[in-house]
Amino acid sequence: MKNFLACLLALILALSCNNKKNIPDVSGIKVDLNIQRFDKDFFAIDTTGIEKGLAALQVKYPTFLPLFLQTIIGVSDNAGAKEFYSRYKQISDSAQMIYDDFSPVKKQIEQAFRYVKYYFPRYKEPSAIITAVGAMNSRQDMAQMGNGDYTPDFMGPDFIGIGLQFYLGKDFSLYQHDYFINNVAPLYVSRRFSKEYIVADVMKLVTEDIFPDKSKGKPLIEQMIERGKQWWMLDKFLPETPDSVKTGYTKQQLAWCEENEGLMWSYIIKNEDLHSVNAATLQTYIGEAPFTSVFSQELSPGNIGQWIGWQIIKKYADKKPALKPEEVMQTEAKKILEEAKYKPK
Repeated sequence: MKNFLACLLALILALSCNNKKNIPDVSGIKVDLNIQRFDKDFFAIDTTGIEKGLAALQVKYPTFLPLFLQTIIGVSDNAGAKEFYSRYKQISDSAQMIYDDFSPVKKQIEQAFRYVKYYFPRYKEPSAIITAVGAMNSRQDMAQMGNGDYTPDFMGPDFIGIGLQFYLGKDFSLYQHDYFINNVAPLYVSRRFSKEYIVADVMKLVTEDIFPDKSKGKPLIEQMIERGKQWWMLDKFLPETPDSVKTGYTKQQLAWCEENEGLMWSYIIKNEDLHSVNAATLQTYIGEAPFTSVFSQELSPGNIGQWIGWQIIKKYADKKPALKPEEVMQTEAKKILEEAKYKPK
């Protein structure tokens, strides 16, 4: 009897937790993604016959191969492809050790797309998810999103590409080299180069595809709210994913934000012009950084403006439960700020 009551209590608590999150049941939504392992196929080429190997890849990947050669790794002939193969074969081998079986990640991405289709039934998921091992010589070897942030993944015509060279684990030796830190990704960025971030990175691209970023050129508070919308939408697509993965903050940084939410907002409204378009002001609160310079350098994360914008959006959405996600996302930042009446303690 005691065991039965314990199980019943656990079930009630689990259901209560799900209800609090308003997680919809998407089990009946069919999503079956086609995973294409370009990384395996490319590095399986016999380089003594590189021309023949690339010709075979052209048949299998008629759209992606030219994009990979010309744009992703920047080569124009067979000799360039062979040189890239030689330089990156070891990176590919490391990727295969982690991602030989990609099915667990596939299932997670499919689940995320079920939520996408629940909220946006007419959105067409990509015909393929293509995994690749590309170049990693500079920051520009990552794709740039509309808001200016860099991502290891990229969207093409009817596919999403995943750059596995940027998901080899935060302790991967190459990520620790001075050249990589200074020219590709500092440690506060590369600590997110792990498997658990793949799905969130993919969903950031999907969110931007549905709702292109509108923050560029806008004043501080509007950029904060527009960027906050992106994370709010991730909440819908990834309801079970930890906030640390969605934001890229550490758990300690998240805890600091939650404990100091009122302090941060009070500081900003007293010391900054919310309608400033000053580049230095925007840089302080928006975008990648190891910390926020006006707050604790040991505990605060960078990009604090997006986190605050996220809280404002959540406050607004809570006050407007009848609004659909699409309506929230399309609401002007000024209206959201006015009606959210955001006053954290």
